[in-house]
Amino acid sequence: METLLLKANKESITLACKLLKQGEIVAIPTETVYGLAGDCTNGEAVKKIFIAKGRPQDNPLIVHISNMNMLNGIVSEVPTDAKLLAKHFWPGPLTIIMPRGESICDETCAGLDSVGVRMPSNEIARQIIEESGIAFSAPSANLSGKPSPTTAQDVFEDMNGKIPLIIDGGSSQAGVESTVVSILGDTPVILRPGVITKEMMEKVLGKNVEIASEVLEGVKDDSKVRSPGMKYKHYSPKADVTILKGDLQKFTEYVKSKASADTFVLCFDGEENLFSVKAVSYGNKNDPNSQAHNLFSALRELDKEHAKVVYARCPDITGVSLAVYNRLIRSAGFKIIEL
Repeated sequence: METLLLKANKESITLACKLLKQGEIVAIPTETVYGLAGDCTNGEAVKKIFIAKGRPQDNPLIVHISNMNMLNGIVSEVPTDAKLLAKHFWPGPLTIIMPRGESICDETCAGLDSVGVRMPSNEIARQIIEESGIAFSAPSANLSGKPSPTTAQDVFEDMNGKIPLIIDGGSSQAGVESTVVSILGDTPVILRPGVITKEMMEKVLGKNVEIASEVLEGVKDDSKVRSPGMKYKHYSPKADVTILKGDLQKFTEYVKSKASADTFVLCFDGEENLFSVKAVSYGNKNDPNSQAHNLFSALRELDKEHAKVVYARCPDITGVSLAVYNRLIRSAGFKIIEL
C-alpha cells in the first residue's frame, strides 16, 4: 500500500473524509498526539486500526466527536459528572468513560459495556469529524508499544505502507495522550493521567477524584481494562530503560559506575553536559508541560541514536508530572531503582 503524507489543507482533508466514509483508516493530528482514525461504528474499519498498529484487541479505543449531539447512540446516558467535565474541558484532552450506546461496534470497546469519548480541540481533527459526519475511534498512530507520535514524520516511520493517508498538521501541542477518567461509579477515577489533572477536575466537580492504582503499578495480564495505556508495556524505545529515583549527584554517580559505549541518559534541560555518556533531554525539570510535550520525541531520538541502555531522570509524581511519570514507567517496563 502506498502511504500519502500530505499537508493539512482543503484537498487533503476532503480525501481523509472520503477514505473514512469508505471504511478506511487515516492518521490525523490532534492536540495530544497523532491518532489513527476509523469509523467507530464500523467493525471492519476498526479492525484495520488494530492490524496496522499490531495492537492487542482487548485494548479499547477512544471515540472522538466534535459536538455533544454526537453522543446520541455512542453512549447510553450522559451522567451529571460527565456533563460538568465536558462543559469545562471539552474541546480538550480529556476522555470520559461512560456507559456504552447501541451504535458503537464491539471492536471499539473491546467487548466492554463502556466507552471512552473525547472532543478534540485540534481544528483539523474537528473539521474532519464535521465534514465526514463520522465519530472515529483513534488510538495513537504508532506501532503498538513504541513511543507515541507527535509529528507526521513519526507516524510515517511507523505506518508507511500500512495505511493510505497521513495528514500533516505540525507538532502536537500537549505531547501526551488525553487524561482518561471513568464516571461509571459514584467517585470519578483517573485511569490514565494527562494534562487535565486530578486537582482541575476536583475543582469543577466539587468532590474527590481518585487515581486508579494501575496508573503507577500496571495491571495483571489477565485483567480487563476500561482505558488504553493501562495494561501493556507502552511508549518504549528499543533500548532497555531504567528510571533512577534520587538526586542529581547520586544519579550521575550511578551512571558513571555503569557507563558503556551503548549507555545513554534521559535527563532534564541543562544537564546534558554533566555525563560522560550521551544524553537526551526531555524538558525543563520545573516545567511538567515541557516534559509532556517532549517526552515521546526524546524516546524516539534514543532509537535514532541506537541507544541500548538508558538511565532516565525521574519527574515529580503530581499534577501534569504524573502523566509524564506514568508514560515513563511504562516505557521502562516498570524498572525503577531507588538511589
